[in-house]
Amino acid sequence: MTKKTLLGAAAALCGLVMMAATPASADLLDDITQAKKIRISTDLAIPPSGMMDSSMKPTGSDVEVAQLLAKDWGFELEFIQTTGATRIPNVLTGKADIIISTLSVTPDRAKVIDFTKRYATLQSDVGCLKSSTVKDWPDLKDKSIGVSRGTTQDTTLSNMKDKDLKISRYDDDATMVTAAVSGQVDCVASSATIINQIGVKNPSRVFESRIPLATFDLAIGLKKGEQRLMDKLNAWITENVKNGKLNAIYKKFHGVELPPDMRS
Repeated sequence: MTKKTLLGAAAALCGLVMMAATPASADLLDDITQAKKIRISTDLAIPPSGMMDSSMKPTGSDVEVAQLLAKDWGFELEFIQTTGATRIPNVLTGKADIIISTLSVTPDRAKVIDFTKRYATLQSDVGCLKSSTVKDWPDLKDKSIGVSRGTTQDTTLSNMKDKDLKISRYDDDATMVTAAVSGQVDCVASSATIINQIGVKNPSRVFESRIPLATFDLAIGLKKGEQRLMDKLNAWITENVKNGKLNAIYKKFHGVELPPDMRS
């Protein structure tokens, strides 16, 4: 990462922290209840978590989680389309009420927003072409790795300065996948699910996971200081983990169940 990029990232984080420190003018849960509508920031271009179906209607695991929440609370649902980089600004500026969009819990993000308890998990890997010989980090020498800007994969790889990785950043996962399919990058760092999805519609460019990065907890994000909303969201997550609804949604779209320690 260049000095200019590092300075830009630091400035962006400082800006978000300052925005997060601005006190809320009213209780957000009261605002949502009065409006009878909840605005949820969700990326609809990262299958299978968020996407558009053949009828151009939102679908995916995060979409169904958001729909279940709105239904249980009796509110109209408005999706605020987002990318990885704009998820947090959406809630800090009041454009969205909460984030349900493969948002990993990280210390840096926790300085800016609050997180609920986890509602799902995300396995992140470095994936390469099935025909590639990449097996471990040394094999990535001179290989370009595509990431979606502002994601945990971007941050994780950027911090691996000793590995001298060649990172290509894209504005969202859809653009990153396009780069992988068109041969602009040799590998990608993303969720294992997205890596496996690359070859579904592009059988000539099948990617598979090669190097594990980390397993991240996914949580709902919201502006700091909204304790009543936080408590209500946590209670809702607890209930829907216990009754199996969140596990059923996750298994439907990801093909596996939530971790046993979440379901026990």
